[in-house]
Amino acid sequence: MSLKESNSLTTANELIVPSSSKDISWSGYYELTKPRLSLLSLITALVGYLAAMPSRDWSTLVHFCGGTALCAGGAAALNQWFEREQDSLMERTRTRPIPTNQISPQAALFYGLILSIMGLVQLYLGANPLAGFLGTITIASYVWIYTPMKRATRWATEFGAIPGAIPPLIGWAAAEGTISTLGWILFGILAIWQIPHFMAIAWLYRDDYQRGGFPMLSVLDQSGHRVARWALSNTIALIPLSLAPCFFGYCKWIYGVVATFFAIWLLIRAIAFTRSENRDIAAKKLFLNSILYLPAVFFSLVIDRWLLG
Repeated sequence: MSLKESNSLTTANELIVPSSSKDISWSGYYELTKPRLSLLSLITALVGYLAAMPSRDWSTLVHFCGGTALCAGGAAALNQWFEREQDSLMERTRTRPIPTNQISPQAALFYGLILSIMGLVQLYLGANPLAGFLGTITIASYVWIYTPMKRATRWATEFGAIPGAIPPLIGWAAAEGTISTLGWILFGILAIWQIPHFMAIAWLYRDDYQRGGFPMLSVLDQSGHRVARWALSNTIALIPLSLAPCFFGYCKWIYGVVATFFAIWLLIRAIAFTRSENRDIAAKKLFLNSILYLPAVFFSLVIDRWLLG
């Protein structure tokens, strides 16, 4: 790190560090769990659980939700422990708990391991062994494979879509003890959705990723043409996959209408992203539309199955 970067980081630390050490501890440990990302994992897992039309076993539901939340938070903390040096170099991550010395690396590692172990035990014993196994695969692939991959290859994003798409399978497994075709379709939708979503993010933060030493496609492709085409290709692939629940008879018109509308809307934004003029603006719109797409499609699927199934 250069002297200029070091001074900037010190200044940022002085600005954000609260006066109370107690506040630092609680807020820091909370931020280590990446609460918004962990909440997304929990919600997509819950969609998988509800889409399976489970019996009303409140004990399983509570343990499944608690275990999933703990696993997501633990994986996020371990990810930040791994990437603490890179986080200190990037504008969007330099205020995280480890770079700002709110939490020591050793404490973050211990915290992440404890949360992960507690979550896996709760999934295994409170839900079922298959849910616990899938939780283990999620943490292992996200932390021990995807995280170091990000510094080695631009294909890390595509691999990272796999652990990112496992939560609906955990939910389905908790509900059924096995995974049916619809569960795998949800996995596919979430995996493919992540590519245009993260291509938009990668383009908007391309300078940050370059500073952090991550060979993202947006870093290698300064023109943005390959980034945009890859986002568009995956958006096109997402359309038939999104409609697959209707094709296989798992859903009816509610889901069909919503999925079609939001798929076309996302496609329009992805096409706009391929144009070189105002690509940054198009990336922001694609990102925002991808954020709207996922809850609209997933929640309409659950509503359709519970009301019309």
